[in-house]
Amino acid sequence: MLRTLTRRAFATGKPERAFLEVARAADAYRPAAERAKDWNEIYTNNRDPTERLKQASRCMDCGTPFCQSRSLSGCPVNNLIPEWNQLIARDEWREAYNRLSATNNFPEFTGRVCPAPCEGACVLGVIEDPVTIKNMEYAIVDRAWDEGWIVPRIPAKRTGLKVGVVGSGPAGLAAADQLNQLGHSVVVFEKADRIGGLLMYGIPNMKLDKNSVDRRVDLLGQEGIEFRTNVHVGDNIQDLMDDMDAVVLCTGSTVPRFLSVDGSQLSGIHFAMEFLTRNQKRLLAAKDGTLKSKWNKEFISAEGKNVVVIGGGDTGTDCIATSLRQQCKSIVNLEHNPIPPTKRAPNNPWPQYPRVYATDYGHTEAIDRYGNDPRKYSRATLGFKGNADGHVTHVITATVMRHPDGSFENVPGSEEELPCDLAILAMGFMHPDQALPGTLDLALDGRKNIATSNYETSMPGVFAAGDCRRGQSLVVWAIHEGRQVAEAVQHYFDKLELFAHQHQKQEQRI
Repeated sequence: MLRTLTRRAFATGKPERAFLEVARAADAYRPAAERAKDWNEIYTNNRDPTERLKQASRCMDCGTPFCQSRSLSGCPVNNLIPEWNQLIARDEWREAYNRLSATNNFPEFTGRVCPAPCEGACVLGVIEDPVTIKNMEYAIVDRAWDEGWIVPRIPAKRTGLKVGVVGSGPAGLAAADQLNQLGHSVVVFEKADRIGGLLMYGIPNMKLDKNSVDRRVDLLGQEGIEFRTNVHVGDNIQDLMDDMDAVVLCTGSTVPRFLSVDGSQLSGIHFAMEFLTRNQKRLLAAKDGTLKSKWNKEFISAEGKNVVVIGGGDTGTDCIATSLRQQCKSIVNLEHNPIPPTKRAPNNPWPQYPRVYATDYGHTEAIDRYGNDPRKYSRATLGFKGNADGHVTHVITATVMRHPDGSFENVPGSEEELPCDLAILAMGFMHPDQALPGTLDLALDGRKNIATSNYETSMPGVFAAGDCRRGQSLVVWAIHEGRQVAEAVQHYFDKLELFAHQHQKQEQRI
């Protein structure tokens, strides 16, 4: 029905071939000089409604929508992108939200923090600039919240089965949401003081305002999910399992990659998540009026310091942007890989995610303040130097050459010392903390992630999803994993019920 309707003219008066006439116009961020002075979201989100319709009308209604297929390098949750783009183009926003929410539990999160593999796989992107899918996603959900379309969906009946979810990041919340809607009683356990995991403490406020996280968590609570914070599920895991009919582990990949070089024991060297989490906790404490002297001790400040961020990616960018807002003296970002090309390389064809040079929000802010891009590519960190007090003062780096086989070699004579009062290690994560899987004696894969078969671990009734199962990945992949593990738990319950029913019939025959 929907595809038949799209053969008509859009509400804007533009025909279905508007992609030939309308240029891509992505939502602009707030000016760099302005946004770098505060912790508010970087997005403007004040697009003229008519322009929204025009941008949505650029969608080509492809016969094979690569954008929505994770198997074709598109959206991991299989968002129905052409459908809700066409609905927006006809100014049917509520129906567009219905389609969006059918596949994505938390579009207000992915619309802001996802790197948009959907846009990389957009068919229009083969010959033109792709559709502004990411902008459309958060425009739909923001309007849904504003219009009051998002309301508690309380299950009509309960199954009597109870599921414990360990971890409240995007995978844990998605699993909890799905299981709750199936009628099961769900309890989410979180070791931190607030619900949200990575969404709360790993992503800075300027990319994802924490009011958005709290709003969604409050809604889930109204729908019947129970949240327990400051709970370290470890030695008492057996008590938890005895109280639950199934347990889902969504603990994330939390062991950071360490830089084992001379001087790495010096003070002033911190992991990225440590730096970002403490900053976010301090911001929230100040907002709540609970800021105490301890935060001034635990807080890692970049104010007045020469900061070196080691490692690129989104986390490295977030560390750059956070350091700038803390008024650092200078900022340098060391990236081990060579500078990416400005266009797709032959070994990076469409519809793969485009590995091309891009300037993200933190880089733009650094350029605005200091006049140059903070990134130094093809750099290896050889070691650190410190002062008599044991605090880091310099980073020793060298240029590296990448060989065709993928190996790296330091270029002789390229060594350089960079002033550094604060070094931030943003080199990613290796695997989940091993304590809980060890306590349960769960099987692990070759990367020390929790091994599963259809999301079920080596212990019956215990499941795993998200980064602790697949390794470090995107928020949108975590949501997909949460949805999938809920299906696996339901399948497990169905098998138990079938077994119990067959056993009962057998006893009756006897």
